[in-house]
Amino acid sequence: MQKYLSENNLKALLDRLIADGKRVVAPRMDAGTPLYGPLANSGGMVMDKLPRRSAKETFFPVCEDIMTYGKEGQKVNLTDIDPSTFPETVLVGVRPCDAAAIPVLDAVFSWDYKDEFFLERRRKTTIVGLACTKADDACFCTAVGLSPADPKGSDLFLTPLEGGGYACETFTEKGEQLINNHTVLFTEPNGSQPLPPAEPQTEKFDLKKVKKWLDEHFEDPAWDSIAVRCVGCGACAFLCPACHCFDIVDEGTEKAGKRRKNWDACGFWKFTHHASGHNPRDLQPKRYRNRIMHKFKYYDDKFGQSLCSGCGRCIRFCPVGIDIAAIVEEISKK
Repeated sequence: MQKYLSENNLKALLDRLIADGKRVVAPRMDAGTPLYGPLANSGGMVMDKLPRRSAKETFFPVCEDIMTYGKEGQKVNLTDIDPSTFPETVLVGVRPCDAAAIPVLDAVFSWDYKDEFFLERRRKTTIVGLACTKADDACFCTAVGLSPADPKGSDLFLTPLEGGGYACETFTEKGEQLINNHTVLFTEPNGSQPLPPAEPQTEKFDLKKVKKWLDEHFEDPAWDSIAVRCVGCGACAFLCPACHCFDIVDEGTEKAGKRRKNWDACGFWKFTHHASGHNPRDLQPKRYRNRIMHKFKYYDDKFGQSLCSGCGRCIRFCPVGIDIAAIVEEISKK
């Protein structure tokens, strides 16, 4: 299904959804920083900026309660958090690098144990993607097989037009339902041409060559030089739309508390610290090796694709200037 949506009608759509009790998440400014977050009204949306953090926290929050407990005398009461209480959500303005990472997370959270917290949020969320018309030197989606106009992962995809407004195309029943529920706001295509897509600067990697090198070089002196600057801060993992490591901890007292799921990162020293005191990844090069291996080998071994969508956030915000695209490009030439 192809339709046209004007700027004003997009705002009207979001206001309608909010009035209907839907949770609408979109890029918005938060203390001067663009972030995905719930909107109170359409006036808070900013569609021309890539949010600093990815859209994954819509489905996989930084921290969430999964159970509470309380003790009365000798009795302990346990209460599971009910995922069915999660709200219906529309996630709007999702860039292709973020949207394409969501099916990557689907595979992780459903292949063995079914994570109902993640899966229920996915079931209740409609994703409205947005083509990119701007790119910077950190963008490299094309290098990993995607593009600035790739609808992968989107239910409804918006393409900015030269005359203003958006061309709309549906890719799932959720996308069609969104249009069918608000038909008055969507009109027939008006013949306007799409704005030129963004042009990421990085050439396409030969991911097969990258994986072949990784298959054969778990032990290699190159890892020391590749990871020499890494300080293990975890910023790359927390900003990445596809990284998904988490820890589960109990917080509280013997009387009452919560069991919580929190983001974690393989770059942290404690990530593999055993209770015995042994740590199989005791040095930072081993931990950074795991990051590269996970993204371009281990996930590929399991699911047949890379764990990177080329968003460039880890490059923009690494405090010591590590460029994962340059590292993978170097590996591809070995």
